[in-house]
Amino acid sequence: MVMELAGPANWDELSKVWRGVQADLDLPAPAIAVSGTDGLQLWFSLQQPMSALRAVAFLAHLQSRYLADVTPARLRLSPSADGRSFDAALVPAQQEPTENWSAFVAPDLAPVFADTPWLDIPPGIEGQADLLARLESIKPAALAAAMQRLQPAVSAGSPPATQPPSAGVDPKHFLQQVLNDETAALALRVEAAKALLRHAEQPGSRQDD
Repeated sequence: MVMELAGPANWDELSKVWRGVQADLDLPAPAIAVSGTDGLQLWFSLQQPMSALRAVAFLAHLQSRYLADVTPARLRLSPSADGRSFDAALVPAQQEPTENWSAFVAPDLAPVFADTPWLDIPPGIEGQADLLARLESIKPAALAAAMQRLQPAVSAGSPPATQPPSAGVDPKHFLQQVLNDETAALALRVEAAKALLRHAEQPGSRQDD
């Protein structure tokens, strides 16, 4: 999973995510990289694969929690729920057409690259390996706990569409309400859409019920 901030590549903003996942969510630090073009990146390493849906929800929650004041157009997420996922190129690598290089960088050097998020020359392989060797991958249990902490709290004034269905309420109608509720968390709306698709694919399901 990759989160990139550009226009400008402000480390003061992106560092909120880097620090937050460690201090608030008890996750290991993600790798920091300069894109070689216009952005600073955070690379999240997983000990085990996870579904694209959960990855989308995880990054969306991080964006909502730590970068709510950042214009969405400045963020690039991979994967992303809004279809704007970008193809995160391998790091380190030379980028065309500028011929500048992407590279992993140490946290104390990240602010230096705010205006020029690239290297003019290839980074040293040993230095890159040393940076990555210090990092840890996210364990499944730690990720599950972090996802739980990132779930938005349901307040007493929340609209009925985000509340669990009570007895006698049509589950499909409830899911449709969540999907159409623009105030609901993005992850909830994605889950609702997936559940509705499963319902539509069931044998004997009616399209007009």
